[in-house]
Amino acid sequence: MAVRISDMFSLTRYGRRRKALLQPFPDAWRTLLASSLVHWGLLDDDERTRLEDLVRVFLVDKKWQAARDFDLTEDIRVLISAMACLLILGLDDGYYDTVRWIEVHPTTVVRTGLRGTGVPGVVSDSPLPILGEASFDGPVIIAWDAAVANARHPERGHNVVYHEFAHKLDMGDRLVDGTPRFEDADTRQRWIEVCTVEFESLRRGEAGPLLDPYGAVNPAEFFAVVTEIFFDRPLDLQHAKPDLYGVLQSFYRQDPAARERARG
Repeated sequence: MAVRISDMFSLTRYGRRRKALLQPFPDAWRTLLASSLVHWGLLDDDERTRLEDLVRVFLVDKKWQAARDFDLTEDIRVLISAMACLLILGLDDGYYDTVRWIEVHPTTVVRTGLRGTGVPGVVSDSPLPILGEASFDGPVIIAWDAAVANARHPERGHNVVYHEFAHKLDMGDRLVDGTPRFEDADTRQRWIEVCTVEFESLRRGEAGPLLDPYGAVNPAEFFAVVTEIFFDRPLDLQHAKPDLYGVLQSFYRQDPAARERARG
């Protein structure tokens, strides 16, 4: 059977992405995001338009998988996509080229078997409950009940989607070192200087109550933890740690604190 050129084109990655962008953003998706994602209400019109474009591309560009016979609905995929794409609102979607697929679980996943602990030379075989996980070549794993609660309660300063997709941004240069890909050396060096000071302060227990102590495990977890705070409690972060807020703002090319102030 002959295959039309237009059909072949639609099967390519570029074709899928282009086709998605030609489709209008459904009103039902806007209603969902307005009711379920607090950050949606903080964006201006241009930012929402940009986020809509990123979401449409993300949905068709990545593979999706449900775990444990979970019913992976369109609403679930849209909300997770919107949170993931909020991180790259000021970047380009190439930063997520390392994201191959997203695996959604209904709730906490319990890992078993021998694994590293983050301490050199120390391993453990005790059960480990996780809300999310990211690796170089595997899926981004998300616990749905945590994700939907995080979307509605940014004041808590925790968001599993932001955390795991920050890890994927960190992996953009094929290193997991808490330093994402930068366009220029000076900005990268400033990032390293500021984050090293704050990371060491957190390890010593001197960073104050804002940052989750889990960020002291290693620089990669530090980046993921401060990303959560940068988006969910930006005014607190800017007030308590202006230098850290500044380097995050420089990388993400966003100013969540200004959005909060504009809301009044």
